[in-house]
Parts: sequence; structure tokens; C-alpha cells
Amino acid sequence: MKEKKIYPYMSIGTGIIFFVLLVMIDQLTKKWAVLFLKGQDPVILIKNVFQLYYLENHGAAFGILEGKSAVFICITLIVLALIVYFYVRIPFQRKYRILRIFIVLIAAGALGNFIDRITQHYVVDFFYFCLIDFPVFNVADIYVTCATVLLIVTILFRFKDEDVNELLQSVGLKKKKQD
Repeated sequence: MKEKKIYPYMSIGTGIIFFVLLVMIDQLTKKWAVLFLKGQDPVILIKNVFQLYYLENHGAAFGILEGKSAVFICITLIVLALIVYFYVRIPFQRKYRILRIFIVLIAAGALGNFIDRITQHYVVDFFYFCLIDFPVFNVADIYVTCATVLLIVTILFRFKDEDVNELLQSVGLKKKKQD
């Protein structure tokens, strides 16, 4: 039995609304961090484990490529273009809805940090796991990291080979077999 197709425009519209809300949440949390954390001592949430710590990140995780905003801007534009391409090419079937959600999360995170890089030339970070000295991060980073891991796990363990083949064909990464 074939699955019913989801009305594509509703799915795209829902994705856009979800995307905008996620970007707004990221930007609002960063504004909050600037207002309440900048120039202040860290806010200890769990002693020696987790705190809110204001940081202006001019690079990527661990400060790599510090001061290379142009590189991040170019990469982000390419990633966002690819995300839009994949989003509209994924079949509009219920079984692929979870992939669309992960893609929207990744796009929202990429745009959230992109906005910071364009407007301020750095990204506002404020979550810090001091127990393991993990790099300070923000809500956009959570979107990208969690969604990427879940996307990979979902593709590897939830979908059958024929589902993955259908996905690869729909996005143009695999040619359809000739009967």
C-alpha cells in the first residue's frame, strides 16, 4: 500500500513557520545573553558542571579559524542553498517528514549564527559545560549539532535501503534504474 502524499505547500509553509520561530528563539536568547551576561560573572547553574558564560566567538568551535568571517559566510550561504534544494526535493511523504524537521533545525541554526556574523562579526555564545571544558555554545549550535546527529542516526537506522535509494534519487544523487 502506498503512503498518502502530504500536500506539499502545507509542508513547505509549516517548515517556513517552524524555521522562522527557531531563528527567533536563537536570536532572542542571544539578545538575553548580551543584556544579562555580558560584562558579568558567569551564572552558575550546576556548580563545577554547567554555567551561563558570555563569550563573543570570532571563529568556530574551539576558536578555530578565528577572524575568518568571510569563510563562514560563504560556507553558510552554500549550506543554506543546499538545504533549500534538498528540502524541496525530498518526497512529500509522511515517512520523510522527520528528515524535513532535521533539515529545518540545521538551517535555522546556520542562519542564526550567520545573522550574528553579518551584523556583529562574531557569534554570541553563552552555554558552558565547565566539567568537561566543552566549547561555549548557543541555541543555534544546539539545533545544528543535535539535528545533524539525529539525521544521520535516522537515515542509518530507521530507513530501509529502498527508502534511502528513493531519497538519493529524489535529490539527484542517484540515477533511477532503467526497467
